Amino acid sequence: MAVVYIPALLRPIVGREQVEVEAGSVRQIIDRLEELYPGVRERLVDGARLRSGVSVAIDGEVETLGILASVPPSSEVHFVLALSGG
Repeated sequence: MAVVYIPALLRPIVGREQVEVEAGSVRQIIDRLEELYPGVRERLVDGARLRSGVSVAIDGEVETLGILASVPPSSEVHFVLALSGG
């Protein structure tokens, strides 16, 4: 299972800093998170791609394939949300 680290802005929905889910692809992880914690998907995905300002890192490497990226078992997955403001 992959360990998914939950960004601070999603913790009110998830209620935890990390969760373990079956790996496969980023899309599958997001789907599983949505099953467990409704409302997560809309904050991470826009249509068939990650929202603008959302990146995913797998085992410390930022992925360029977005939701299509493969996630090996026992990986660490971080969703990184860009901060904005003035």
